[in-house]
Amino acid sequence: MERGFDCDVLIAGGGVVGCAIARELTLFDLRVTLLEAGPDVGAGTSKANTALLHTGFDAKPGTLEAELVVRGYEQLGRYAERVGIPVERTGALLVAWTEEQLGSLPSIVEQSHANGYEPIRELTVEELYRREPHLGPGALGALEVPDEGIICPFTTPLAFATEALLAGCELQRGVAVSGLERLDGGGVLVRAGGREWRTRFLVNAAGLRADELDRMLGYHGFTVTPRRGELIVFDKLSRPLVSHILLAVPTKITKGVLIAPTVFGNVMLGPTAENIERKDDTSSTAHGLDYLRLEGRRILPDLLEQEVTAVYVGLRAATEHTDYQVSIHADEGYVCVGGIRSTGLSGSMAIAEHVRGLLEDAGLALSPRAGPPVELTMPNIGEAFTRPYADEARIGADPDYGRIVCFCERVTRGEIRDALASPLPPVDLDGLRRRTRAHMGRCQGFFCGAELASILEGRS
Repeated sequence: MERGFDCDVLIAGGGVVGCAIARELTLFDLRVTLLEAGPDVGAGTSKANTALLHTGFDAKPGTLEAELVVRGYEQLGRYAERVGIPVERTGALLVAWTEEQLGSLPSIVEQSHANGYEPIRELTVEELYRREPHLGPGALGALEVPDEGIICPFTTPLAFATEALLAGCELQRGVAVSGLERLDGGGVLVRAGGREWRTRFLVNAAGLRADELDRMLGYHGFTVTPRRGELIVFDKLSRPLVSHILLAVPTKITKGVLIAPTVFGNVMLGPTAENIERKDDTSSTAHGLDYLRLEGRRILPDLLEQEVTAVYVGLRAATEHTDYQVSIHADEGYVCVGGIRSTGLSGSMAIAEHVRGLLEDAGLALSPRAGPPVELTMPNIGEAFTRPYADEARIGADPDYGRIVCFCERVTRGEIRDALASPLPPVDLDGLRRRTRAHMGRCQGFFCGAELASILEGRS
């Protein structure tokens, strides 16, 4: 580390992208600090999205987003398999419901080929309904994207952050950046949470607030306009109704409403796409939910007869630009990673790699970190894989893995104990939910909420 600096790189923002950057940089002999304004990593936009593992087939060719999502898809797929992030390769069907949409399918195929994704192909109406017999009437055709998948949006940032933490990253949660100041000769003074850090490089990965940090250093390259996406999660009994991700033909504004399985065994409908003013407004709306029900009844009518488990809202960091806003001001020691929208989960590892390249080109010395690599295995919370409550050998070795606390999601006392003893433990019920699935089932914590709160407070 250069003299006079508290860290080599400070990352502002502990969403999936910021955590991926921290993980990438801790592979090298660097002092890295990660600041997250919220109570936990991955607790903002990263936890409330469609949780798709995108191939990048529909990205705008030639953009940075297209390049990084295509590469990130491969990287995250391999990483997920290695560390135990739940992934299911369901494949996707992009369904045309009008003659206009049907006529646009060949151009989407061309776009996919331009992005390097070749397996996409057109399906006849007969084959479409053979694949998805519960699909609503009136579909005119579809494209099959066999490599699209679903992934756990909770475990991914937690895995990145845990690996970074175990490799020596300083992580501060509940610390919002309040001021930035350029240092003479390069570098940035960061004020946050009543402390100051002098860093050789600042990486702004603040998501919805990336434009605010950018302006603190005098830049005005983009403005984040929160784009509200409302989603409905249906009960696990609805899962047999759909086998693939059902995509809409995209427009210039949105990729449209989709229906997709989740790795937790539910079925998800959404999102809406509404530009709003407040960056903290995650409230659902009557008109948004009515619109989703209308679209859902058209796409998969039987789904609307199922019970709803939850409604949630995510805010995407949309800007006036159609591409990621990633840039470096090398002399000042500042990297901006803004405008990362819904593809940020899929592209996260490639975005991190890209940022590392920018830093290296700017003069940051990268020597591989000494010592053995971090060996990481994340707890499985995916429904398609063996969970502790069903693992007889595990229960035999430790009966707590057979003692269920959350009956809706079959979460055991052993899993909760492990989460609380992990290198990156939860600080609240939301954090516990994202680590174990407790509190996210049919009863939404009505049965288990009091016991979980008691465990968190250390009373049992």
